[in-house]
Amino acid sequence: MDVVSSTIHAHKFSFLNSEIPITTARIHYKHTPNVRVCARVTATTHQVLDEIPLSDSFAWNRFIETNISNKQPHHALSVYHQMLLRGVRPDKHTLPRVLAASRLSGDFVFGKQVHGQAFKLGFASDQYVVTALIDLYGLLDSVDSAKWIFYKSSGKNSVSWTMIARLYLMQNKPKLAVDLFHEMVDLGAEVDNVALATAIGACGLLGSIQEGRKVHGIAKKCGLEFDTLVSNSLLKMYIDCGSIEDASAIFDVMPSKDVISWTEMIGVGVKNGAFNDGVKLFRLMNRYGIKPDPLSFSSVLPACARMASHKLGKEIHGYLLRNGIDFNIMVQNAIMDMYVKSGLIQYASNIFAAMKERDVISWTVMILGYSLHGQGERGVNLFREMEKDSRIDIDQFAYAAVLHACSTALMVEEGWFYFNRIRVPKVTHRALMVALLARAGLFDEARIFIEEHRLERHVEVMRALLDGCRIHQQVKIGKRVIDRLCKLEPLNAENYVTLSNWYADSAKWDMVDKLRETILDMGLKPKKAYSWVEFRNKVHAFGTGDVSHPRSEGIYWELKSLMKKMENEGHRLNPDFGLHDVDEERECIQIGHSEMLALSFGLISTQAKVTIRVTKNLRMCRSCHDFAKFIAKTVEREVIIKDLNCFHHFNNGFCSCGDFW
Repeated sequence: MDVVSSTIHAHKFSFLNSEIPITTARIHYKHTPNVRVCARVTATTHQVLDEIPLSDSFAWNRFIETNISNKQPHHALSVYHQMLLRGVRPDKHTLPRVLAASRLSGDFVFGKQVHGQAFKLGFASDQYVVTALIDLYGLLDSVDSAKWIFYKSSGKNSVSWTMIARLYLMQNKPKLAVDLFHEMVDLGAEVDNVALATAIGACGLLGSIQEGRKVHGIAKKCGLEFDTLVSNSLLKMYIDCGSIEDASAIFDVMPSKDVISWTEMIGVGVKNGAFNDGVKLFRLMNRYGIKPDPLSFSSVLPACARMASHKLGKEIHGYLLRNGIDFNIMVQNAIMDMYVKSGLIQYASNIFAAMKERDVISWTVMILGYSLHGQGERGVNLFREMEKDSRIDIDQFAYAAVLHACSTALMVEEGWFYFNRIRVPKVTHRALMVALLARAGLFDEARIFIEEHRLERHVEVMRALLDGCRIHQQVKIGKRVIDRLCKLEPLNAENYVTLSNWYADSAKWDMVDKLRETILDMGLKPKKAYSWVEFRNKVHAFGTGDVSHPRSEGIYWELKSLMKKMENEGHRLNPDFGLHDVDEERECIQIGHSEMLALSFGLISTQAKVTIRVTKNLRMCRSCHDFAKFIAKTVEREVIIKDLNCFHHFNNGFCSCGDFW
């Protein structure tokens, strides 16, 4: 019989009145397809085992532990089999390791047999054996089984209490975990930092700030409030419960803050729109010598995803490269997203092209990014490329991105194709289809689609239809849509402003006055138009008709000069009041619009050929859009204006949006 054949023979031994086959070679063969390699591994293992003294249970335990550490639980069980075959008596340190190997290998039947052996050897109440059994039964059988073992044991400690609580959390039962913690406290069990952190985390999942404060009080009594693990758990719990003030109070008094503490506070600031606060905390963390980790960068990068913060985003990207930070896929996606949203689409494209591994988020960020920057067709082509990768599971967000790209590129057939591939379309997908049809001027198809899917009551669908009406000057349809929006959102001032401007465009001034009175009587506050531009690390903001800036005289002089030149060359601006949503801008002369003031400031403040980047909080009007095209061509500069809907890249008299926005 050759070596390979001989290793396939099974040994048997009597264990708890059962015959258990031990096939070492079979276990190895499961993990290593090469049979010759398996034979060598088995032979080497037996050689090592032969060298271990039969009385040295410590060495056997270490060998079992080594296999578990190397993520080879089946090998660990094989060693245990050999240990028993050679007559070595397991001790209380052996059984927890073997139980762990049973759990990791998913062998619940064998784990129960080891449980029986623990009873025979007198180790069933040993605290390490009990915790290993709780883990085994809880993960491979049920929480109830684990609880039975827990309550029957005399070796309860903080670890075993916490393990049961964590099993509840794994089953998404945070209330039971919190109740168990209070039972533990009432029975006078020792409370450690891990038990507190687990209970605090359960309160966060439960979303109960009242329960959270109770556990916080227990942490104070135990003198563990400022343990780093407990403090970080409290931070996250208060954030999850929506109490940023409580989280800030904890953070401010923490004597020892680690990277987790800083990252939590940076992340919550950025998520709540406090971008500058998030960036300040990030810089402060570095000043205190705390090295950011990948999650820290992923948390702060969204704060740089704004036109006015593109320089900071570049700085952080450079910091990552210089300091050799783990450039994992999460960080790369965050950097791409930052570049997309700060107007640097080519930088994002370069990152994407260099990625060795991409997930569905990577593709989605770039598909939507191209669309937002007026390159919809490129976004659709990228989606087609993604479809070829069988490893990518295309989700609803990716389909939303490609529908947005189809809308940008006016690719109606492709839009229908991808919409019909979505298993369960959401309102967002349907709104994007309406936007595509309306932008393409297919209003009858849009109407039929809305009626078939009963979308009349969805505001985002109506606004998508209104955008198409604005582009194609469909005043009658637009009026009906605005009326519908006023009924759907009676307290939204923007709807009344839009209706007012529609009447103004039709010279129905009595209705304009009436609507203004309605807005005042209802106490509604329409949004004011603002635009801003960065210069020398300072953000300069402008309102409509703003004359408060120290350089206002030069700003208006520059605009008037350009306007005069435009008129001399025979260009005329067509006011775009109808379906326009900014009441105050309708009354202001063209050069007083906020984006033009910001653009002019950029022209007089920067050197020739430098790209000017402007952000506006509302949609850009058509007159300003035409004027920006003329300015970009005249001064021979690239002008990028980000409005509510997209990025406008003005170059040589053209805009990336193709005049559809």
